Amino acid sequence: MRAETVVIVGAGPAGMRAAIVLAEHGLKPIVLDEAPAGGGQIFRRQPPGFTRGYGELYGFEAKRARTLHDAFDALGPRIDHRPGSLVWNVEGQHLQILRDGVNETVAFDRLLLATGAMDRVIPFPGWTLPGVYTLGGAQVALKHQACAVGGRVVFFGSSPLLPLVAAQYAAAGVDVAAVLDTTPFGVKAATLPRLMTGGATGYKGLWYLARLALRGIPYRHGITPVTALGEGSVTGFAYLDAQRRRHEIACDAIAFGYGLKSEWQLADLAGCRFAFDAGTHQWRVEADGQGRSSVDCVYLAGDGARIAGADVAGETGERAARAILADLGHPGQGEALASIARRLDRHAPLREAIDKAFPFPAHLARDLPDECVVCRCEAISAGDLRDAIDALAADDVNRAKAFSRVGMGRCQGRVCGPVAAEILAAARGCSVAEAGRLRSQPPVKPIPVAAFAGPDEGEMA
Repeated sequence: MRAETVVIVGAGPAGMRAAIVLAEHGLKPIVLDEAPAGGGQIFRRQPPGFTRGYGELYGFEAKRARTLHDAFDALGPRIDHRPGSLVWNVEGQHLQILRDGVNETVAFDRLLLATGAMDRVIPFPGWTLPGVYTLGGAQVALKHQACAVGGRVVFFGSSPLLPLVAAQYAAAGVDVAAVLDTTPFGVKAATLPRLMTGGATGYKGLWYLARLALRGIPYRHGITPVTALGEGSVTGFAYLDAQRRRHEIACDAIAFGYGLKSEWQLADLAGCRFAFDAGTHQWRVEADGQGRSSVDCVYLAGDGARIAGADVAGETGERAARAILADLGHPGQGEALASIARRLDRHAPLREAIDKAFPFPAHLARDLPDECVVCRCEAISAGDLRDAIDALAADDVNRAKAFSRVGMGRCQGRVCGPVAAEILAAARGCSVAEAGRLRSQPPVKPIPVAAFAGPDEGEMA
């Protein structure tokens, strides 16, 4: 009897833990990942030739990062790890991938999607200027390439990454001009007791805040972004404080973000069902308590299923791997799955507290000025989108896309889609759940046409 082919997409904490468990039980999963080495975003490795130590790279998470890296690397030939692989489509039980510039097809019997997350963005006037980055992008530059996005940086938004990345930049010697939180101080204060029940995680957050305060870095709550200042590049940032007074800060870079959003495009193409989470204003892929999706052979793990952080991602990676083993007839998985469920239950209150401490400010998306660019790929402003919605009575974000071209660019709506839905909901007087979500289309990320060219065509290109 032919052994079933198990494919894991993503080699962050969830995908790595899943690969380790499957290999321990005698399976040889195919692990596809865009990065050149396993680690994901939080445990991203530095390029060859860089010599920074684990403590410098990962701070509090150094021991955990090293342990996971070493365990994954030790698998060697027990897994089929294919780094540098961009999975851009799911069709039936086949994945289409781009690897080293060549398009390939990979068949699977069981598919585990551990696709992670990306920065959640709400545009603001001037966000298309050179010098504006997401919080995650700023962190990647520092962690992966050991360089800062600017010499004097303003950080703003509503995200656990906000104090973390600002503290990392300050520790690296960068001039942090200010840290500006859109969440009112009262909301933060009310959630503090619940955050502290999270043990070490909660205290790490306090430590980052303390480090910023000791450096004399201003930390403001309840702000409203106004605009990035500058013409050819960023020269400053303007915002309203909690009392609606305008302030301007000189800087040469801005890093912003509103938490993370799941990368669920491949799950969408696989035909998985979705549900809207009103608490976080996000669509998520439906899954049972062990990571099984609504599609029999597709499993979910990590932030690609639900934003919950690296610890939970690893647990859900092991959980999904054990669900696969159970479904393949491997005995003895029930006790391990029950133990994982108990550990995940202990994480749940902290996750709920974090979501309340860093709420998504949907009103900023709904109230964007008409001149603000929403879809930078297609240069569609909030006013353009509202005009299309009003003129053609679009009642769904996919119809708004057809009428206005919002979400038709290189990012395939991964950046602008959720904001477009908020704008449509406000314009039509409906809930954002009723406004819907942009349907995924292949390729989920840009791929070169040359990947499909024959030998002669490739030479001509």
